[in-house]
Amino acid sequence: MKITLKLFASLAIHLPVEARSRHRMDLEVEAGTTVAEVIRSQGVPLGQCAIVLVDGVWLAAAELATRVLAEGEVLAIWPPVAGG
Repeated sequence: MKITLKLFASLAIHLPVEARSRHRMDLEVEAGTTVAEVIRSQGVPLGQCAIVLVDGVWLAAAELATRVLAEGEVLAIWPPVAGG
């Protein structure tokens, strides 16, 4: 099944070079794949996933290993940010 993966800021380095300017790529995953499995498969350190959304809905860290993705969903991830 196909999902869309969006990685922002410093996490974009985990996308293929041609996808980095758009911060997104379509990804083919097996049915039953969890958010955590997608994160690991892309080489993104779980500790760097500060904000995780599926179709605009925020997921707590405890949900990453159990939230199964469905066809067409969008997984968006931001790293920790600091500012003033």
